[in-house]
Amino acid sequence: GTRTKSADVERADSGIGQMPARKWRNRASEALSSLQAWEAHRPCTDCGERDLPVETDVQNCNQRRADLCEKCRKRRTERKESVLEFVNTEASYGEDLRIIKEEFYIPMQAAGLLSQEQLLGIFSNIQELIDLNENFLEILQEEIDQAFDQGDDDLMTVCIGEIFLEFVNMLPAFQTYCLQQSSSVNMLNALEKEKELLRIFLNVSQNDNTALRRMNLRSFLMAPLQRVTKYPLLLSRIIKATTEYHPDHGSLREAKSRIESHLEHINMKTKQEGNTWTLRSFRQDSKKKREVINIEMRETALKTVGWLREETRFVMEGSLQLAQPPDGQWVKKGSKTLKFQNMQVLLLVNMKRVSESSLESAEPGPVKDAVLVLIRDKNNGKFHLLREPLRLSNCIVSTDPDCDDTFELIEIRREAFVFRDSDRARTHHWFRQIRRYSRELGSWKKRRNALPNIMISTPHTRP
Repeated sequence: GTRTKSADVERADSGIGQMPARKWRNRASEALSSLQAWEAHRPCTDCGERDLPVETDVQNCNQRRADLCEKCRKRRTERKESVLEFVNTEASYGEDLRIIKEEFYIPMQAAGLLSQEQLLGIFSNIQELIDLNENFLEILQEEIDQAFDQGDDDLMTVCIGEIFLEFVNMLPAFQTYCLQQSSSVNMLNALEKEKELLRIFLNVSQNDNTALRRMNLRSFLMAPLQRVTKYPLLLSRIIKATTEYHPDHGSLREAKSRIESHLEHINMKTKQEGNTWTLRSFRQDSKKKREVINIEMRETALKTVGWLREETRFVMEGSLQLAQPPDGQWVKKGSKTLKFQNMQVLLLVNMKRVSESSLESAEPGPVKDAVLVLIRDKNNGKFHLLREPLRLSNCIVSTDPDCDDTFELIEIRREAFVFRDSDRARTHHWFRQIRRYSRELGSWKKRRNALPNIMISTPHTRP
């Protein structure tokens, strides 16, 4: 017993005395209160400011909301509303497309009211728009459901801009429809005057078919035009409520710019065709004009190669200077003696989609083909090709260390081209991209062990 007591005494003497213990306890409570003070003024997770509401109920199931300042809380609510508005209006638009098909097109076709040619004249590519809307809506809906499932009640993980850019192929489909709109309405008017049965069917439908909400066929046929002009507005609302640190911010701006440029392009085409109507006009700026020119060039390039739009990727596009050396020996003379002309160049890659079922289908499959399309600068309002596209599977691309402001592309057993950009870094970027696809596709690699310099007259080729 005594031994234990002395051990206790020893421990009391050599351990923390009463005074230090009290001090330590004070320090601990000070630390706790300063932690609580920080907690009360901790920075907002969205904007970093420190004017948060003081309630810090850790049990609060909506804890993330408690980490937000009033302004950001409001902004998140606005963003959620804008995202839901985008998705819900896309669903309503899809419903109108379904009505066009099921309440008008199919009955008119079944009753033999119009020939197939007349139906096509009136309904244009409505089926393509229906397919695109269904796929787009399915992905949007999946994203929303997934966000809610993961407890993201503010839908902060939903990236509308990113999804929109995945479906940017919708825009040419809208263009096809819009440009045919005026002739399809004229055709409908003429046929309605001419065919009594058609007139009766359309009247009865409008008055008696409750699915139509007492609207006539013409109103429904306007749905795609109204939808495509509403995209910039809907995207603007989401952008306004999305902080610039959000991963989707850049994609949203890009999506808005792409759609506005397409609308500008449709207006331009409409005027060219002598139609009186135009889509809602957008503020003209040089960036838009340039993008409209790019859309035209992409259309020219796509028509030339004849690939499916959804399997085509425009890897690079822009102005390059091009020279064609008479004998291919440009290296010895250096590029000073070459005559360069300005040229619009597009690098197109044909990708086979892996699957059609989900957004994973946006994951491109293997590269099937890659070409360079060379377009002369615009003449009389039209683009003209310099020659047929250069297939990169038949080309060897190289640079020479002695003149690194150019690169050479040799078409096997045909001609040679020397390219350069006014900006050296961009010249190198073009070179790397073109070389990548020529290597990936070149059948010569199997025969030549992937050593292009065996086939080139110059010893200077970069590895």
